[in-house]
Amino acid sequence: MKVIYPKVKIDSKNRVFISFYQNNKRYRLFNGSKINSEIYPNIYPNSKRLEMGHLLAAEVYTFLMSGLTIQKANVSELIRPNMLDKDYLFIALNNKIKKNYTDKYIKQLSFIYNKLITILEDDKLESRHIETVLNNYDSETSYNTYRMRLSVLINEAIKLGMTCNSMKAIKSKRTKATLHKPYKDITLILNEIRAYNYNLYLCCLITYGCLLRPHREVRELTWKDFSNDLSFIHLSGHRNKSGRNRIVPVPKYIRAVLKRGEPHHNIFSGKPKPLNQDYFKTLWSRFKRQSNLLEQGQTLYSFRHSGAIEIFKRTGSITKLQKAMGHSSINVSLTYLRGLEIAELKEEDMPMV
Repeated sequence: MKVIYPKVKIDSKNRVFISFYQNNKRYRLFNGSKINSEIYPNIYPNSKRLEMGHLLAAEVYTFLMSGLTIQKANVSELIRPNMLDKDYLFIALNNKIKKNYTDKYIKQLSFIYNKLITILEDDKLESRHIETVLNNYDSETSYNTYRMRLSVLINEAIKLGMTCNSMKAIKSKRTKATLHKPYKDITLILNEIRAYNYNLYLCCLITYGCLLRPHREVRELTWKDFSNDLSFIHLSGHRNKSGRNRIVPVPKYIRAVLKRGEPHHNIFSGKPKPLNQDYFKTLWSRFKRQSNLLEQGQTLYSFRHSGAIEIFKRTGSITKLQKAMGHSSINVSLTYLRGLEIAELKEEDMPMV
């Protein structure tokens, strides 16, 4: 696209401004703020303004020649003309870090960003760079996870003005479904866990009975999340995967083992701060090595899956299961049940509400 050099003009108030068109839209700039320039002609005496206006026009022309638009420049004060792809990616990462994502998600974004930048240097981002990074992962799950993280960074960089989209040629790998094998005798395995570690036992019990996810939703529970009589757990949207507020009933057998502490204290640590994010993962790995009851494919998440099966078998209601699991739709719950080796169902087979 042909770029016409901006014009320097003076209005009736003796103010200097720069006039130009971009994408068939006329712009009048009285200073360089919209292109992140520090030239403000009209703060100078009248005799100096025209000279500074021509300097601003030169910077505006450089800006237009770089391919940036005024809209994109307004996205971030860090945007400058003639930026390298690695510069856009750096700003994209920082934009994401400022948002309310989990620590694990931010660590993954930062990790894969550093891997990419190491091989990118000052080159233009191409598919070969992304492939070099992702081909380090033999596991389909790891490959797909970091592919998604790179896609997030690159899409953000494109919003900022980076012109290439090298992710289009990078396809995800097909993964084999992982089955969290349910427990046949839930009482037996819970008793073995209780004898090993009480915190792990309480985590498994709540995962099974309340269908909460163990590593965040259960681990971060505080006493103020429970109702006064301990019969309900209230979780706000930012505390659970679905992003919606959830109210979960607490069965009697769980209430019987709960001993209320200070409202702002974590139910496991007894302090305001929860246990570290790998606490139950580490405990489970140690328990698994010495357990006499665990079978292949049975995990900490198998308690949540076992609870889902129990609800569906007793109620026959997919809508109740959907609400209990916190799923976004019935179709998600159906997929969940198919993964649990329950006979295949279709949405039209389900009870109507």
